Formats: sequence, structure tokens, C-alpha cells
Amino acid sequence: MGKRHHPMANDHDRMEIVLFAHGSRVGEANASVCELARTVEAAGPYRYVRAAFLKLAEPDLARAVREARAAGLRRVVIVPYFLTTSIYLRRDLPQLVAAARETSPGIGIEVGQPLEGHPLMPSLVCARAQEVVEDNKAPR
Repeated sequence: MGKRHHPMANDHDRMEIVLFAHGSRVGEANASVCELARTVEAAGPYRYVRAAFLKLAEPDLARAVREARAAGLRRVVIVPYFLTTSIYLRRDLPQLVAAARETSPGIGIEVGQPLEGHPLMPSLVCARAQEVVEDNKAPR
């Protein structure tokens, strides 16, 4: 999928998406979040999409915001890569955002919703279940 045209492309050029995940001791888990960020960026229309982590991996949210500011971006939209609204999103993320706003003035920081409740979630669950059904049909 190539870059899509968007009527407000200039706004997207000056905005970062931060895919904010918990972080893991399993390196492959962190790498998959970073890979998703690269895939989202490649799909467009956003030209600057990065991963950030609450703990156990780098970069943390403060660093991701500083890097966005250093790149000349004016706005950061944080998309929590969490399946549910957890204590991390209710307690930790607001504190991290407040700290980032203090240390990175001049950049707007907004927070989106976690994956919970997204209308595509039921179809994703069904697709994963179907993969198991199809795998079990294969000769062994």
C-alpha cells in the first residue's frame, strides 16, 4: 500500500504518532511494536510514526517527544497500544504526558484511545481464531 493522499497532508507532515506500548523483557515483542510503527508510517499519510515504551524498552515517551520536537514537529498524538484501559493508561500515561509537556514546550501532545472498543477488534479476534481452524486443516 502506497502513501495515500490526504487533504490536510501538510498537517500530517508536522505531526508525529507515538505508538505507546508497555514494553517487555522479550526483545521480539518490543521489536514488533517498532515494526508496526514503521508499517504505519510507510502506509501514510503520517510521515513520522515512532514507538515509545512505558518501561523495559527504549525510547520512553519523554525521549520520543523530545525527538519529535528536535525534528521540527509541532504536534504529537499518542496512540496507546494497549488492549484495555489499564492502570498504566489511567495513572502512568497522564503523569508522563504532563512531564513531557513541561520538558518539551511548544509541542502539542494529545492522547488517543487504546485499542479497546475499536470496531475492528471483533473481526481481528475472529480472524485469529480462523487462522487456528485453517492451520488445523493442514496435513501433519
